[in-house]
Amino acid sequence: MTDAVAGADAVERAPPAASDRALIERFLEMMAAESGAAPNTIAAYRSDLMLASRVADGALARADGDALGRLADSWSSLSRATVGRKSAALRRFFGFLADEGHRSDDPGKALPRPGTARPLPKILSHADVDRLFAAIVERVGRDPMDPVDLRLSALIELLYGSGLRATELVSLPRAAVHPDRPFLILRGKGGRERLVPISDRARAAVALWRTHVAADQPWLFPSGKGHLSRIRLYQIVKALAAEAGVPPDRVSPHVLRHAFATHLLAGGADLRALQAMLGHADIATTEIYTHVEASKLIELVNTRHPLTDPEHATSR
Repeated sequence: MTDAVAGADAVERAPPAASDRALIERFLEMMAAESGAAPNTIAAYRSDLMLASRVADGALARADGDALGRLADSWSSLSRATVGRKSAALRRFFGFLADEGHRSDDPGKALPRPGTARPLPKILSHADVDRLFAAIVERVGRDPMDPVDLRLSALIELLYGSGLRATELVSLPRAAVHPDRPFLILRGKGGRERLVPISDRARAAVALWRTHVAADQPWLFPSGKGHLSRIRLYQIVKALAAEAGVPPDRVSPHVLRHAFATHLLAGGADLRALQAMLGHADIATTEIYTHVEASKLIELVNTRHPLTDPEHATSR
């Protein structure tokens, strides 16, 4: 591999050699079978490893520390999160090669380990959420009533009221939400099951929408021959935000999930309970919401504390 590897993701190189491709697929099979990695994780690892193999001229599995160092140098323009993801994929791949006897060494230590600091998630205020639901109430109250508006109501009630991931929401079975059961059991990332509380409002909204879903339909939110796609859900949420007067670039299905978590924590929810509801494997992921609340407190002190008032300060 030469030094001219800037912009690794954009550079066209030789396709991965057959040996690289076969080893990458074997590694991904192990990830799925032994680690229970989710399909989206497998897809991301496959993409990162195939791109790295192209940059390594099809010889990624034989790359040494120097070659990996040059590969890492080509990531200089990428975000810390992206570099962290790519490094993690490659380190796990080389660890697999060493464990399986395909290499006698593990060059993964040459890869960067960017800091673990996480950016604070985008959040919505209570007023923003109120505007979204006011727009839904207005739509549901139209005469004649459009079933699409009932679907919208059920989607947003479940996103904000239960903190579901987009994939979990669109793939809910038709009978997942029972009118007499205030929770449902989901299988989320990594195949982990969790109990998700369902509010009375959400159950009522789902019950109204379900009357418009055929009894033999397997999905709660059907579309074509399958269920509603994540992309379509994203578009629906953006359109609602624009209608409600909330900047669409601030709203997405994941932002509504963040709002669910942040507002629950602000209301006194226990962090461990929130971790269970969100389906986080590591509580460190959930703890980001404590930082959100801390940042709001800091802002409050800086803007509202008496000592920030010049008149108050000079009168002491």
